[in-house]
Parts: sequence; structure tokens; C-alpha cells
Amino acid sequence: MNRIDKCFAELSANGRKALITFITAGDPDLETTEKTVLEMFDSGADIIELGVPFSDPIAEGVTIQKSSLRSLKNGTTLDHIFTTVENIRKKTDKPLLLMMYLNTIFVYGTDKFFSICKDKGIDGVIVPDMPYEERDELLPYATKYGIHTINLVSPASHERIRKIAADSKGFLYCVSSNGVTGVRSNFDTDFNEFFSLIKENASCPCCVGFGISSPEQAKQMSSYCDGVIVGSAIVKIMESEGAGCVKHVGEFTKSIADAI
Repeated sequence: MNRIDKCFAELSANGRKALITFITAGDPDLETTEKTVLEMFDSGADIIELGVPFSDPIAEGVTIQKSSLRSLKNGTTLDHIFTTVENIRKKTDKPLLLMMYLNTIFVYGTDKFFSICKDKGIDGVIVPDMPYEERDELLPYATKYGIHTINLVSPASHERIRKIAADSKGFLYCVSSNGVTGVRSNFDTDFNEFFSLIKENASCPCCVGFGISSPEQAKQMSSYCDGVIVGSAIVKIMESEGAGCVKHVGEFTKSIADAI
């Protein structure tokens, strides 16, 4: 069983919601990435997304864009990230995902990429610039190696939500608002309507992300679905604290985990 499926089964059995956290791999450096991942798991994160830096991360707001550029400036490559994942896997068996852009996979080689994901212990891949209708560019390879490709839906997906939700595995990434990632003080989406349509059709757990930045927001949003995804707020802490961020990220992660 894929670790993501196992994680959600255990959470459901215990009446708990999932906390999924995101950081950009290689920002400020890969040693700190490794330490921060382990700290977040110890502090209550259930699943962690590692962002693969890209020069034009179109789904990201300024905070994650800047972290991606810092990581690239450090010389971070996909092979370096796989080595870091290998190190992390020596210390934890909890689910790990890569969040990345399609071109990086194509340049690396699609079959090679998913083969190494399996070998190193990656459980899922989120590709925000891959349209659902073009999923067959990756899906056969991901399926071959037992890796979940995580679908995304947003309020702008409208009737496409039905098809995407019904055809998802691992979990469905529900984007809270139209636009890019980033901390938000409020949300304009009608979540009752949004999640009603999702839940009528979903074949896997649903988690909401984009803009969640406080325990209060996380608690509110978790009432609609199976888990919450927090990224930019954590990346902000890492930007501020640099290599000294690990403790601060752990404290913030615990505050979110306690809230949900």
C-alpha cells in the first residue's frame, strides 16, 4: 500500500485530520531541509511536500518564488533532492511528496524520474502546471512504479470538479482560492458549495491548501475536508530564520497540528 493511503486510513480510523506541510528543498540548504522535514514530522505533520525549485513556478506566490530562486542559486538539483530524500528515509517512513513542474520531469526523463521516486521513497508527485486532460503524459509511468499523481481542483474548475474528483488517488488537492500560493487574511470562496460538489464525487480524501497561515484558519478549513496544507507561512519562517529555522518551524507546525 502506498504510504499516503496508509496514512489517511490510520487518520480516519482515529478520527483525525491530516496536516500536510510544504518547504522548498535546498532553501536555505539541503542539510536544513533534512532537519526541518524530520522536525515537522516530530511536531505533528502527517505528510510533507518537498518543492523542487524551478525558474518559473507559475502557481506560486512571491514567498515560494523567492525560496525557489534561492535554492537554485545554491545549486540544488533534482539528484541532490533525491539524495536528501534517501537520507530522510533512513529516519522516517512517513509519506513524502515532490511538488514540481512538468518540464523538470520531461528533461530528467519521465520513466527514469518515477523509477527513482520509487527507489528513494517518494510516494506522490504534485504537478500544478499539468492540466488534468493531459494527465496521461505522466500517469502510466507513475502507475508503473506505484507513485500517486495528485490532482488539483479550484473554485474555477467548475463542472470539471466532478470528473477530477472521481478520478483522483492519494488525496485531492483542493485549492482554496483562485490565484497563486501565499498567505491570505481571508477567503472569498463559498466552501460549503465548493466541498459539497467535491465530496459528492471524490474517490479519495480531500485536503485544502493555498493561503492557510494560522492555527485559527487551519481549524476553520479542516472542518470542510480531510486535512489542510500549509506552505507559504512555513517558507516565510525559513526565509526569516535561515539555517536557524528548524526549532521555529517545529513550533509553528505543532500549533497547526494542535488546532486541527
